[in-house]
Amino acid sequence: MNTGGVFVVSGSYGAGHDAAADALTQRLRSAGHRVRRLDVAEELPWRIGALLRWLYFIQLRLLPGSWGSTLRFLQRDGWPLRLVRCLLGLLGRGLAAQVADATLVVSTHPFASQALGEARARGALDVPVVTYLTDASVHRLWVHGAVDLHLAIHELTAGQARALGGRTAVVRPVVAAVGVPSPLDWLAPWPVDRPAALVVGGSCGVGDLHQTAEDLLATGLVTPVVACGSNDRLRAQLRDVPGIVALGWRDDMAALVAAASCVVQNAGGMTSLEALAAGTPTITYRPIPGHGTTNAEVLHRAGLVPWASDPADLPGVVARALLRSAPSGLPAGAPDVLETLERHALVAPTPALVAA
Repeated sequence: MNTGGVFVVSGSYGAGHDAAADALTQRLRSAGHRVRRLDVAEELPWRIGALLRWLYFIQLRLLPGSWGSTLRFLQRDGWPLRLVRCLLGLLGRGLAAQVADATLVVSTHPFASQALGEARARGALDVPVVTYLTDASVHRLWVHGAVDLHLAIHELTAGQARALGGRTAVVRPVVAAVGVPSPLDWLAPWPVDRPAALVVGGSCGVGDLHQTAEDLLATGLVTPVVACGSNDRLRAQLRDVPGIVALGWRDDMAALVAAASCVVQNAGGMTSLEALAAGTPTITYRPIPGHGTTNAEVLHRAGLVPWASDPADLPGVVARALLRSAPSGLPAGAPDVLETLERHALVAPTPALVAA
């Protein structure tokens, strides 16, 4: 009998996957479950995971268009996809062995989902595996037929996963609870004349953030506050631009999102969910190629995050966001993730409630 508790496996290929894993870990532990965390980037042998992480960030920063081409290439059900799955299955054997005593494994990254799904398919892992889809759109690498359940944040997302052969359930998005800082805690000086629009491009500050900030400034409606993350070059470029605030690396992004008047994002990942959870109006603008564009399409179709697809549309979209006439708030009516896992018999009833 498996007694190792729940494993949550993230992938440090961008902070969004870790943020989702943190929130899931927090939710499960609060219900009394024993949870252990792993990072697939650190579990692949010969430091291949770290090398892939470095290549991913370099590609997004220097050749972002090639990332979109890579995803489109692997979206087709052909030999390249089968090769990637096979390689991840081989490289992930150590990961599968490490979680062999678990009662459940939850993945928040496609590499982990493929590695564990391959282990399930060949009978090398008898532990149920669940994928928590951190993106609104679903690439083929997210879905494996041997994974027991794919948790989606919206029915449009679930439909895409089902079309790729995955078993799905729609859940209320999971975000970590945060405090909201006062303005002076995160801006110096606070722009008292205009609302602050927090511009985000992931932990590495990728995408056309400089141009986005310039376009926002030109609307005359907001002060662009750019979260540059680890992109020191971008911060140096923006530091002395009048009317633009450039922030360096921050560990309190969810709190900054909650403090902003609106969020302008380009990837559609966890930052979007954190903004929706905080009730902060969110806009997609100049999305990065690949998952940024496909996420923008789904979030826009779902009525959750409007996409200003043309610079000429930006002033109107920003004005509606500031008036709170743009969508805000997480999708209503979906069940809690823990309730869903219990309903599918993937975890035992909440230990704290059983004890009571």
